Amino acid sequence: MTEREHLPPADTAPTVLLRGGDVHSPADPFATAMVVEGGHVAWVGSEGAADAFASGVDEVVDLEGALVTPAFTDAHVHTTATGLSLTGLDLAAARTLGDALARVRDFAAARSADRVLLGHGWDATRWPEGRPPTRAELDEATGGRPLYLPRVDVHSAVVTTALLDLVPDVTALAGYHPDAPLTGAAHHAVRAAAHAAVTPAQRADAQRAALRHAASLGIGTVHECGGPEISDEDDFTALLKLADEEPGPRVVGYWAERVESDKDARRVRELGALGAAGDLFADGSLGSHTACLHEPYADADHRGSAHLDAAAVAAHVTACTEAGLQAGFHAIGDAAIGAVVDGVRAAAETLGLPRIRAARHRVEHAEMLTPETVAAFAELGLIASVQPAFDAAWGGDDGMYAQRLGVERARTLNPYAALLRAGVPLAFGSDSPVTPLDPWGTVRAAAFHRTPEHRISVRAAFTAHTRGGWRAIGRDDAGTLVPGAPADYAVWRADELVVQAPDDRVARWSTDPRSGTPGLPGLTPGAPLPVCLRTVVSGHTVFVRPNE
Repeated sequence: MTEREHLPPADTAPTVLLRGGDVHSPADPFATAMVVEGGHVAWVGSEGAADAFASGVDEVVDLEGALVTPAFTDAHVHTTATGLSLTGLDLAAARTLGDALARVRDFAAARSADRVLLGHGWDATRWPEGRPPTRAELDEATGGRPLYLPRVDVHSAVVTTALLDLVPDVTALAGYHPDAPLTGAAHHAVRAAAHAAVTPAQRADAQRAALRHAASLGIGTVHECGGPEISDEDDFTALLKLADEEPGPRVVGYWAERVESDKDARRVRELGALGAAGDLFADGSLGSHTACLHEPYADADHRGSAHLDAAAVAAHVTACTEAGLQAGFHAIGDAAIGAVVDGVRAAAETLGLPRIRAARHRVEHAEMLTPETVAAFAELGLIASVQPAFDAAWGGDDGMYAQRLGVERARTLNPYAALLRAGVPLAFGSDSPVTPLDPWGTVRAAAFHRTPEHRISVRAAFTAHTRGGWRAIGRDDAGTLVPGAPADYAVWRADELVVQAPDDRVARWSTDPRSGTPGLPGLTPGAPLPVCLRTVVSGHTVFVRPNE
């Protein structure tokens, strides 16, 4: 498998010497300089040796003590939705229901030309009222205009009457509730109607905004998780085309549609997708009570929603493997993850375990794991594409997970240490706009997981957010700054670098240079995170911080 290149050819990239900083490279843990040539890393080493290269390069960059690392890969992004949240109504900061309604009212007044008002990010579990806005409240706040307002997890939404009027027979669809958030088929229908109102120009502006923002955070690659229940084909192909034609992070596309034949597989490839994976829903989300559980929710008398059973999973994985495509699924609840594991194992019994392992099929989110499913991930060679910011946002004994599941079950979620001990490859992402693009914050969230036994080292978390994303697309030769690797890197202003010592726990630190391990910024909660000064993809600069 190979990723799509979304930049000018690497051989047109300038030859650059970076010197006078710290270069995070396993090839030389004390490196202070690096040469980039032809879009690849050509050399890393010491400041003294760098003099030999200075006269033969197109540019010399004085790092002035800055840190150079591999660029981050965000392994789960919804790019257009991210851009719309950056340029539109974002309710993540709303402190109360009244605050949210006031923001809706102000947004509607400011966007009189929009055919449909689009917002994002509300989370009623954080509001003192403990409930979402009613349709009547939204009708009043918008003056009766169409409004689509998904919950932060994007698995349910509140809407206005005017938007419902655009969807014939919506009241007959599963998941329709007269005055509660829409889920399931009803939610998908109103989302499609809302997104259909976005013009191609608005969409392109949103995509550019998202990719610019990603580049400004040191992200060199995003995995776009599209699909017929997420966006539409035009959105997906337009994003890949835009990323082909304009400088910025590379975009690797996944299209979440079931494959049952060679014809289906060809269609996925024709769209430009690397695999039929990403948000192919086995279930929903915990926040919306739609993740599929073995036992009922603590705050609801049901077990959520199952969208795929083991037989459907097996058929999809078998067809994808035979076609040379990556398969993958969105699975959060323990019952959904169990169905995915059972289905992949059934495919392995048909095709042989080596073929299944070689395909590197993916599971997105993978939150409610058990020791048995962790072992199965390792056995089947599944990639765990996970989002540590979920735990930072909703974990802990008083968080949303504990409300939905009870404290005991909530403490089992997102067991990153157990996954690493079992040898399961991790690829970190944000699921933006569900949680923001924030790579260093993601690394910190994994290292300081709210459940201490699930914490992993900063080094392991950093690897999962750099090299892990490349491994998840079948590339083992990228994501590190070693000679021959793609020149995807970021330059950072950071505080003192430290080396996290090997430990069965997480929090013992060492700055002993004898460790032979390249250092990383200290990410203690509350400390400032590194600031991105420059982002480079395949040797081409895609971001430079102003006035630096």
